[in-house]
Amino acid sequence: MLTLTLTADLSGVTELRPDDTDDNPFWYTFKVQCTSCRETHPNNISVSRFEQNERESTATIMAAPISYQQASPPTRQKIIEIDCRGLEFTEFQPEGEWLATGLESGSKFTAVDLSEGDWFDYDEKAGEEVEYADDI
Repeated sequence: MLTLTLTADLSGVTELRPDDTDDNPFWYTFKVQCTSCRETHPNNISVSRFEQNERESTATIMAAPISYQQASPPTRQKIIEIDCRGLEFTEFQPEGEWLATGLESGSKFTAVDLSEGDWFDYDEKAGEEVEYADDI
């Protein structure tokens, strides 16, 4: 069982999570290594918790993602659990849309893009900049 954890330096936002619903499934993207030959696949692979796979090597997401809660100092928190058979995920690629909630205002932030590392926006209700910093 693989547990994907996240340590995030959040400012002004909390409840950072993948945008993962029945209508809009999130595709978790990883670099993968075969557990038999130890060869790393040249392309990233993506898995969704709604996809059923009956291949020799499988990865099954066990439940919906858990929101990352803002903490000071930043702490490691579980996001999802994946049952992996015949493969090993070696690196998570945070592609796809994420969601966040304003810490003080409750403002909803959609289409949060973490693929470039850092993310910045402005919370109109709180009158302050919000951010995710990938410097941990």
